[in-house]
Amino acid sequence: MFKNQPSGLYVLALANTGERFGYYTMLAIFLLFLQAKFGLDSTVSGQIYAGFLALVYFMPLVGGWVADKWSFSKCVVTGLAVMFVGYLVMAVPTDIRSTSSLIILCAALVLISCGTGLFKGNLQVMVGDLYNEPRYSGQRDAAFSLFYMAINIGSMFAPMAATAMCNMALKAKGLTYVASLPEICNRFLDGDENGAELIAVASENGMDAGADLAAFAGEYISTLSTGYSYAFAVACVSLIVSFIIYFAGRRTYAHILTDKKAPGAVKTAASAGPELSPSQTKQRVVALLLVFAVVIFFWMVFHQNGATLTEFAKSCTSPEADGWTRIGFNVWALTAIAVGVYALFNFFQADGLASRLISILILAAVAGALVYFYKSTPAPLTGIQPQQYQQFNPFYVVALTPFSLAIFGWLAKRKAEPSAPRKIGYGMLMAAVAYTVMLVGSLSVVGTSASVSPNWLISTYLLLTFAELLLSPMGISFVSKVAPPKLKGSMMGGWFAATAVGNYLVSIPMLLWGKIPTALLWGILVAICLVSAAFIFSIMRKLEAATADSPAPVDADKLETVEDDAI
Repeated sequence: MFKNQPSGLYVLALANTGERFGYYTMLAIFLLFLQAKFGLDSTVSGQIYAGFLALVYFMPLVGGWVADKWSFSKCVVTGLAVMFVGYLVMAVPTDIRSTSSLIILCAALVLISCGTGLFKGNLQVMVGDLYNEPRYSGQRDAAFSLFYMAINIGSMFAPMAATAMCNMALKAKGLTYVASLPEICNRFLDGDENGAELIAVASENGMDAGADLAAFAGEYISTLSTGYSYAFAVACVSLIVSFIIYFAGRRTYAHILTDKKAPGAVKTAASAGPELSPSQTKQRVVALLLVFAVVIFFWMVFHQNGATLTEFAKSCTSPEADGWTRIGFNVWALTAIAVGVYALFNFFQADGLASRLISILILAAVAGALVYFYKSTPAPLTGIQPQQYQQFNPFYVVALTPFSLAIFGWLAKRKAEPSAPRKIGYGMLMAAVAYTVMLVGSLSVVGTSASVSPNWLISTYLLLTFAELLLSPMGISFVSKVAPPKLKGSMMGGWFAATAVGNYLVSIPMLLWGKIPTALLWGILVAICLVSAAFIFSIMRKLEAATADSPAPVDADKLETVEDDAI
């Protein structure tokens, strides 16, 4: 899995890990932040959330165009700086329930989106360029799986960081987190609540609302919002770490860097490999556009993790967990499990006895750690916050990536590995299965208030992760492999533009939240997944033909010219 990989992969992957840690720390609480600080309902907050996601994933299209004209590396560095300013603006506490504060927030979101546009897609193009060299070309799919795993290492710890910052701010004021309390406080301040529910909920959770309910409501919202701002400050620190990693490891990827405006930087396209005919170029572009159409609907259903799935966690899921489930809300227990998975794989893949003995020791330590976490975690575990469910998806990605690579590697040796487009189709089917689980789990839910087991959401995230591993890294690899050399940056930007459209469509289920039965909402998402899967399987021959016609690897001495030709 880690063999025959260029060292530049690990540097770029770690730089991306830091950036994604900051991004997902912010995203884990973003919807909750909007609803608490500004008193927005699910419809309005869902629109802002979806609009931000759409902008984040649309801007790489612009960033790819800029990089094709300027420099991939310079765009990456500029993107880090712009994102830092955006997170810094969000980290400064402002007045609650204020129009001016909302305007400042929107300005920060634009900065983060522009910075992400310059950073995200161009860093992935650089990763792809590492594999244009013949000795690495066969490792491209595995590389993007490892790169994707690194992203999720960062995002796995993000909800924990956001929760810790939130709890720190509340504890300093003698307050505790209650999922329903921000909405109750905002309703009271709006004059829609007489105070009885506010007093009751506060009392049930060990807080004294006092005689001045307006002061208590304002303080609770302000304190919680400040905790969220602390989490945004964590994102600033993570970007500094990414910047240091990127420059410290520059020598590992220096051979793929060029300056578009430097004398002699403009080369002929022929140096990047055999010239494509207009019909070949058209075939590949059409294949990519068809894949983008399916990708739109995958991200629409997948990114419900921060939207309707978070609403379900907040309103319809019990804040308590028992049995082994409860250690799943301890990110260090999840980390131990992931370490155990890699130790197990190393045991079977190691060549020497010493390496296998080390693996056995690690597995024993992991088993001991899990027993410790199980015994030391209260039973039942209470006070689970909605954003904590978002650590399961990245954990599953990190833990399951070795299995994914092993299975597809085994199939590849037998010349039976599914093509990238076929994997994407299977991913859509798996997403349909995931939301079928949510549908079944919601049959007992009336309205948007219930207390179902956390295991429904945990199981759904597992199945969605299977879908993600089949679709996302394989899709990025497909774009990197099939895109015509002269359109490399733009086609990677097109992948993100399709993702942007899908992310904006995230708002549609949020518009329906509370207006139709919850089970019916999940049923609609199941139908979308099935229709998308049927579409991609109907055009499979066309997509696989484009894959079979992928460009030949370039020679190492021609590698530097590839980036110059991607317009």
